[in-house]
Parts: sequence; structure tokens; C-alpha cells
Amino acid sequence: MKRELYPLRFKPVLKDTLWGGTKLRDVLGKETGGMQRVGESWEISGVEGSISLVANGFLEGNSLQELVEVYMGDLTGDHVYEKFGNEFPLLIKFIDATEILSIQVHPDDKLAAKRHNAYGKTEMWYILDADPGSEIITGFNRDISKEIYLEHLKNKTLREILNIEKTHAGDVFFIPPGRVHAIGAGILLTEIQQTSDITYRIYDWDRTDANGKSRELHTDLALDAIDFKAYPTYKTEYTDIPDRINDLVRCKYFSTQLIHLLHAMEKDYYTLDSFVILIGLEGKTRILFSGGEEHIARGETILLPATMHSVEMIPDKESRLLEVYVP
Repeated sequence: MKRELYPLRFKPVLKDTLWGGTKLRDVLGKETGGMQRVGESWEISGVEGSISLVANGFLEGNSLQELVEVYMGDLTGDHVYEKFGNEFPLLIKFIDATEILSIQVHPDDKLAAKRHNAYGKTEMWYILDADPGSEIITGFNRDISKEIYLEHLKNKTLREILNIEKTHAGDVFFIPPGRVHAIGAGILLTEIQQTSDITYRIYDWDRTDANGKSRELHTDLALDAIDFKAYPTYKTEYTDIPDRINDLVRCKYFSTQLIHLLHAMEKDYYTLDSFVILIGLEGKTRILFSGGEEHIARGETILLPATMHSVEMIPDKESRLLEVYVP
């Protein structure tokens, strides 16, 4: 007989990167060991080779993959399990960019299935912290052609045609497949995305590693994936009203809300038919559920199984959380 599921914590999967820094350790309290340039903390991951392990309760040490195989719809939700089977559909990260990341683009589901037998990548960013003057690159500043794009790529003048946004803590950016993008230096953010590790790297600022080697570029693969149109706005506008559910991003892959708490709030997930991921942004929050209590602080992530139909959230003075599920 399977024992009842409970709010799950996972051991972060840390990634050492060329452009990473120390904010995951110094600001979010991640235990980075001897790693010097930690760029990413994969909080909840079903990506092969980086699958999350449970860090609490009787399931400690079990992988997310094993949990989905055993608990199926009880963990992920019946409609989610019917669609994705044993593959967990979302990947949750914290990212610390001390240097600017490469300019890149992701394929959509159709192109990714054709080329890689995988899902494409739709993602969003919530900016946790940004140094003064920090920038996000997202999309183009005008409609362009493939020919103009390739000319700028050849001449290393891509910045001239890219949309560049000054960014601050609390900003939200939605990155659909096809949108050229890069996280700028001095930015700490949380990323919510489809479970996919397919990235086409367009330009890497002529960087080399310790051995003088450049990272691989995917110029030809990226060309068919890029959306060359410009859009009126790239930053997601939203409300931040205390003790209410503030919608951030809704797409077919995930729905993300900001919960800003000054007082206790009861949440009813009975009709959702999906797991819920809570990401701590500010302050501390107690999570009361039938059978126990958990807490979540800044930089922490908790997975509520689909069978958990109601919880009460109680802030310690004031707190902010992201709430994520599959619609």
C-alpha cells in the first residue's frame, strides 16, 4: 500500500558555468561546496542526467522520476499524467548571471520533435535581484529579415537590432519559442520552463574557457527557429496586490501567479488536477496541510502533489511566493 504524499523538497542540482557567480550561495543560501562559479540551481528537474532527488520525509533519496512512475496522477494530476506519462513536464531553476549569457533561442515543440525527438522550450523569468543598469535581451527592436540578421551576426553587431530592457527586481519576462534572448550581467532570477534542455546558441561574445576553447554555436539550427518579428512590448505587466492571486503568465505549458501575503490565505486546489510548485521570493511562509506543516523561505522550492487539495499559507509578517501549475 502506497503511503500518502506530502509537500516535497528536492536537493538542488548545481551547475558550474563560465558566467556564474556567488549569489546562489550568498543571497539564496545554497550550499555550493567548493564550486566557484555556480550559474544555475536546478530546483525541480526531470531532465535526464540532472533528475532531482527528494530531500525530506520518507521518500528522501528517491528520484522525481521514480515518484512519477509509482504515484502517477496522484503526484502530477490525472490530466497531466495522461499527457506526459512518466516525464515530469516542468523544470524550475534559479540563475545567477555575473556575466552576460550567450544570445540564444529555443525551438518550438514541432521543430524539437522533428530534430531531437523532444519537447521545445517555452519559459519565463521572474527577476529576484538586479544590479544597477542590468539588462535583459529579448526579441528584436524592429522587424528584420534573415538576411539582415545574418549580416549583423557576421559583423558581430547583433546588439543594434535586439530589444534591450533595463531590468529591476520584480520584473517578469515571458520567452516563447523563437524569441532571441539573453540574461545580462548582474541578474539573479528564477526560471520556469518546459522540461527541455535544447538551446541553440547564437553568439557567445567571443568567450573562451580556461583552455582557450570557444563554446559551440548553432547558427544553422537557430535560423529556422527564430521569430524575426518585433512586438510592441516584451516585459509582462501585472498587479501586485496583497492577499490576492496576481496572474503573471498563462500559457498551455504552465500557469504562474504571484501570491503576496500580509495575512493568512487558504488555497483550494481540489479542481486543479495538477501538482503545484511554490517558489519563495521574499520572507517566510508557513504551509499548513492535512497531516502537518512545512515552511518556505526566499530561494526555496516546494512541490505540492495533486492529491493535496487544500493548504493554508501564513506569512511571517510579509512574504511573496510564485505559484506554478499545469493548466
